[in-house]
Amino acid sequence: MGQKQQTPHAALAEGVVFHVHDVTKIYQMGEVKVNALRGVDLDLYQGEFIVLLGPSGSGKSTLLNILGGLDTPTDGHVFYRDRDLTRATERELTEYRRYHVGFVFQFYNLIPSLTARENVAVVTEIARSPMQPEEALQLVGLSERLDHFPAQLSGGEQQRVAIARAIAKRPDVLLCDEPTGALDSATGIVVLEALQRVNQELGTTTAVITHNVTIAQMADRVIRLADGQIGEVHVNESRVAPHDLSW
Repeated sequence: MGQKQQTPHAALAEGVVFHVHDVTKIYQMGEVKVNALRGVDLDLYQGEFIVLLGPSGSGKSTLLNILGGLDTPTDGHVFYRDRDLTRATERELTEYRRYHVGFVFQFYNLIPSLTARENVAVVTEIARSPMQPEEALQLVGLSERLDHFPAQLSGGEQQRVAIARAIAKRPDVLLCDEPTGALDSATGIVVLEALQRVNQELGTTTAVITHNVTIAQMADRVIRLADGQIGEVHVNESRVAPHDLSW
């Protein structure tokens, strides 16, 4: 992997959680090289709610996976606070993912044979200072569904269990890839309300990938990607509450 020299001082700036510097990602697909990211520079701040917009293939998921330690750049640097993730070992990345990052995906990935409470407990048993599964499920409005199995829950309820599972370890960062992509509008809004509550009550830095432009109205900042580059960063003067969104 090519490495450009970059000192970590920028990552130590007050309130900066992620400092992304000149990040490039190239995938080799047979004989073809795919440039997924092309020199991305970006800072994410403590407690911020970010929405990442862009068409398929724009680099949104690649960027999110690199922030979450699921992938590494071909070139450039990603600092998480004062830690250069691009220089981390696989063991260090595993520890980073385990203790600092919560992931929410479009598909819920719940264990069918476990109840909602037990699905969340799978994570709390390996975390350092987790909240109780019941507390995490209460935060996403599922106190009455603790002992239901995934098959007994609606899609929106299953997604909220997935959010509870992600936040139960008290992550500093919550990364969400199309969390409402499989849901209808009304159900999606309930899920967005759960994400907003986590962001506001726990102060979790939250980044959400979506194709849905409407959801951008609830963000602090909206980052648009196109062809592996950041095309526009928009700051919302005021955030729209999820229940006031419609699509």
